[in-house]
Amino acid sequence: MAPLSSNPDFPVKYHAFPWKGTQEEWISPKLRSIAQQLRGYRAPPESAADEEGPGGVTSSVGMPASVASINDLKLFPTKKRAAVLVCLHQTPEGELRVTLTKRAGTLSSHSGEVALPGGKRDEEDVDDAATALREAREEIGLDPSHVRVIAHLEPFLSKHLLGVIPVIGLLDDMRNYNPKPNPGEVESVFEAPLEMFLKESDKHWWKEREWLGVKYRVHFFDYATPAGQKFLIWGLTASILIRTASLIFEREPDFEEYSPDVKAVLKSSEGSIDRSDTTDGNNADK
Repeated sequence: MAPLSSNPDFPVKYHAFPWKGTQEEWISPKLRSIAQQLRGYRAPPESAADEEGPGGVTSSVGMPASVASINDLKLFPTKKRAAVLVCLHQTPEGELRVTLTKRAGTLSSHSGEVALPGGKRDEEDVDDAATALREAREEIGLDPSHVRVIAHLEPFLSKHLLGVIPVIGLLDDMRNYNPKPNPGEVESVFEAPLEMFLKESDKHWWKEREWLGVKYRVHFFDYATPAGQKFLIWGLTASILIRTASLIFEREPDFEEYSPDVKAVLKSSEGSIDRSDTTDGNNADK
């Protein structure tokens, strides 16, 4: 596999966040396999003409329409970029789970909604991984040195026309995981099974929406923790987790996604991609 750094659109600069321990010391066989699977990941080519691009591993799952036309990260300058951390860990029973937050009710935008840790990129962030890790530390007190970043996914376009880049990271050891929510930003932190975002069930439903004349589906997932806490995961967060689960489990979801045709959205927006924005990048499609 070619390393992630072989793709010039995905620079790897994680030296500011050194990892503790070696791979052999702290990563489980399952997580090690996922790291090997995604280490060289690059987004599938948009067309056959692009297939001779930079080296890397192309997913056999394919790219959803929601991101197929915005694979060029150069489209999004710093002020129009955000990154979220898809932090995965394995339970003692072998289940793969993802860390999620419920936003504080006092926030001016998307208060009380479920989100992945993340936000808009700062000028001092060396790359999207630095953005995601910095935001996770600020929001839930996650020590970046305990997270092994293994891949960036292709950007998702938020409703505010931000390019939101999912950064996939593996938590080294749950014994090092002691989330401390920042009360000004986060009400609570919880973990959900990643595979649930591929399954059709009575806990999943969707609504048809229209965005700048383009019809698409917004997906909703009900989740209750073992302690009985109930959360609703939807919108951009759900879309990113559907995509992540599809890649890791190497299969399509049991349901039709019907993501928006972003080429049509960008055409309808006509230059709005350069418009200034005041949202923070979390759940920005809602």
